[in-house]
Amino acid sequence: MAVVLRLQRTGKPKQAHYRVVAIQKTAAAKGTAVEVVGHYHPKEAKAKALVTLDMPRVEHWLKVGAKPSETVLSLIRTAKKAADAPAQ
Repeated sequence: MAVVLRLQRTGKPKQAHYRVVAIQKTAAAKGTAVEVVGHYHPKEAKAKALVTLDMPRVEHWLKVGAKPSETVLSLIRTAKKAADAPAQ
């Protein structure tokens, strides 16, 4: 079972929200996810609200061999930067 971390679109038309999911590589875009590990709201102004990831679960999936999409990899980096940044 090849698992990937990718985005799954939700929300109304022209108001996209995305779930970051661990899903089988062959599953359809709207297929059943193995696990939802976060959310991405591209229209959100604040970086902390933009990406919400359950980092221990993301690290677990990466450790067991899940391949992240390019976009999800970028979101993981953004979430780590936001977590490391000092609170204002």
